[in-house]
Amino acid sequence: MDVKSTKYYIYWLYCQFELITCSYLMEPWEKLLFYTFNITMLATLLYTAYVFVPGHVCSAFQFFLHLFGNQHENPVSVVK
Repeated sequence: MDVKSTKYYIYWLYCQFELITCSYLMEPWEKLLFYTFNITMLATLLYTAYVFVPGHVCSAFQFFLHLFGNQHENPVSVVK
């Protein structure tokens, strides 16, 4: 895939995004606010997923292990 077609494809995706969100009708300052809000919300969502999802997945995994009878041994009983 050459660079020219890649640039054209990215531009086409951007045009599709503007058509779907109707942001092509906005004034430049409205677009700036709209894109800033959307990028901020996306960054917040990604950060939250990065920070909290692994803990929830680990908790769910431990719950299902406990539910199906594969319990972890107590570290104190292993030492004794």
